Amino acid sequence: MTRFRATLEYDGTDFAGWQLQPDARTVQGELERALEKITGAPVRPTAAGRTDAGVHATGQVVHFDAETRLTALELRRALCGVLPPDVAVADLFEAAADFHARKDAAGKRYVYRILTRASPSPLRRRFAWHLRGPLDLEAMGRASRSLVGLHDFRAFRGTAGGDAGPDDTQRRIERLEWDRDGDELRLVAEGSGFLRYMVRNLVGTLVEVGAGRRPVESVAEALASRDRRRAGPTAPAHGLCLARVWYRRDASARTPRDPSGLEGKSGLTLPGGSVIQGRRA
Repeated sequence: MTRFRATLEYDGTDFAGWQLQPDARTVQGELERALEKITGAPVRPTAAGRTDAGVHATGQVVHFDAETRLTALELRRALCGVLPPDVAVADLFEAAADFHARKDAAGKRYVYRILTRASPSPLRRRFAWHLRGPLDLEAMGRASRSLVGLHDFRAFRGTAGGDAGPDDTQRRIERLEWDRDGDELRLVAEGSGFLRYMVRNLVGTLVEVGAGRRPVESVAEALASRDRRRAGPTAPAHGLCLARVWYRRDASARTPRDPSGLEGKSGLTLPGGSVIQGRRA
């Protein structure tokens, strides 16, 4: 029996999320079917995080144990030939026998995309939240800085038709930065972990700041209140992507690549020369 580590990319549009669900199409379900078809035995993969319905991934990490004579490269090729077109194995290799995709994770990066032009984009409608009105990026950046660090994010968890999540609501955000790429705004959120719907709730709240419907200081006030009603709405799932997962140890593999294209960027430089960023010092 060999333990493998894989990095997955998937378009979450037509999935009910990562986790197996009765009578629903899931990423985990498609991967299990493909692995069983190749190995001839049931295989149960474990993911670094359970992305919700409609959420995408370019850096989802999973581990699984399989009895196979195939090398990691051969197994990856076989999986890419069997999986549906909205899921792909970007990388796969043998891992340490005790490597755990979720428990060993030290941090994650999520990227949220917002399309800001007047007309919608048919080619990006699955991957970016379309907003026609202008957004005040400087105000959004100032509001973002109040969220960086170790805080109780109870005010930004749950809803969107799901459960509230764990009782332990303390999380550490290391980076919360806005970046502009043409007609798109991108929020990069990095931290030790995130509550369910947390990134989408942060985006919904910060967009209210950018649209002038909420003062900058209200974000810090909502955070301190620990009251979900004090924060903004939940942003749509289709703008969110799990871009990368980091690990405390590297005995299992190489460092994952950076599919977001935002590695090393320190923030958004505006025409006046200011930078929109929020990073833990």
